Amino acid sequence: KKDVPVANFIMHEIHCSRNIEVCQFCGESVPKAELKNHIESEHVQVTCKCGMKMEKSLLKDHEACRCPLRPALCQYCDIQLTFNKLQDHEIYCGARTERCGGCGRNVMVRDLTEHPLVCG
Repeated sequence: KKDVPVANFIMHEIHCSRNIEVCQFCGESVPKAELKNHIESEHVQVTCKCGMKMEKSLLKDHEACRCPLRPALCQYCDIQLTFNKLQDHEIYCGARTERCGGCGRNVMVRDLTEHPLVCG
């Protein structure tokens, strides 16, 4: 959208009313000839692999940020799994122990970053 000079406004308004239509779903101005394609490509309902239904235009953001089946990495072992399984895996994975090279004690993986402060 841009400013239209006052002298050209009436011609602009006539042109727009003949050639442009506002999408009923998103409010975007779309050429009338492309409206059907716009609705089919942006607003058609699709189903994500997780089973959730949404507009096609929202699918990428859902898959990247909200889908429970999106890929996620464990903070302790860097294995990739689905986001909905991450919490249970990290509880188990963080509770594993590794022997400290400094003090010889077995330390839980989730505590390894803080252990050097108390090692000794």
